[in-house]
Formats: sequence, C-alpha cells, structure tokens
Amino acid sequence: MFKLDDRDIEILKVLSAEARISKAELAKRINLSPSPCWERLKRLEAAGLINGYHAEISLKKIVPNVTVFVTVELERHKADTFQKFERAIHERAEITGCWALGGGFDYLLQIVIRDIDAYQRLIDTLLEQGLGFSRYYTYIVTKPVKTGTPLPFDALFAGADENKGTARD
Repeated sequence: MFKLDDRDIEILKVLSAEARISKAELAKRINLSPSPCWERLKRLEAAGLINGYHAEISLKKIVPNVTVFVTVELERHKADTFQKFERAIHERAEITGCWALGGGFDYLLQIVIRDIDAYQRLIDTLLEQGLGFSRYYTYIVTKPVKTGTPLPFDALFAGADENKGTARD
C-alpha cells in the first residue's frame, strides 16, 4: 500500500469534493505552501492514486436519457468466459460502469442510454454476441437519490492510526 500522511489524505479529500480547485487554493486549504503542495500532488498522481478529474454533467438538461442497472449471471464460470464478457463490455460506451461481484450474480452494469427501446437493442446485441448470459435482471432508475458525493475519507481512515498495516502512517 502507498503510505499517506495527513496532508496527503487532505489533498485527496479536497480533490474528491472539488476537482477544479486551483493549486493555490488547494495549498491554502491544507495549510501548505504551493510548491510542496504541488510536489505532493504530482507524487499522488504518479503513484496512480488520482485516476482523473471529472465534471458532473446534468445530462437531463441536454438530452433525454435513462439510467439502467443490470445484474448479469454467466453460464460458465471460467476465465475465458469472464474475459470475453469484460472485453465486450469495454467496447460499449453506453455501459458507463461494470463491477464484478461476489455472491449471486457475476456482474453489475450501469448503462446510460437514450431510452428503453435503445436499451433493449443494446441487450439484444449483447445476447447475440454469445457472451454466455445465463440470466440478467434490469433495474430502471426512476430518480437519482444520491450521486457524485465525495469519498468518505473520514470514515475510511477512522482508527487507521491504531491499526498496523494501513496505508496511513
């Protein structure tokens, strides 16, 4: 694990909530001069702890769309089946999230698409590709309740100083 101190964690916490913050304001927020703050930020990026900077777009103000979650169970639980499925998922821009799961289903997909007809065409295409679907369940989002919230750094690192082997020293 990458070792983090309190300032590193504060940098990540601030960026998680405000990715567009200026470097000068970030340094001020974490009580550090700009140069050392910039060096820390570059080190965190180089270590792969910051995967990117994103904007939350209010898509509903731009174009009609629907968000759908789909749970997928595959027929075979073999490496080649999982790899084939995952390659196909990467090729589809409409599939904005995919998580491999432990438990009853193999994958959870997040799909953002124009409408239900387009969703059905996407599913039909995936089924025709012979990806090994055993079954799938569709869940249509009727309204977002909580999205785009910053990561829960305080809760994740609570008590980390007392635990050996954590990323925070």
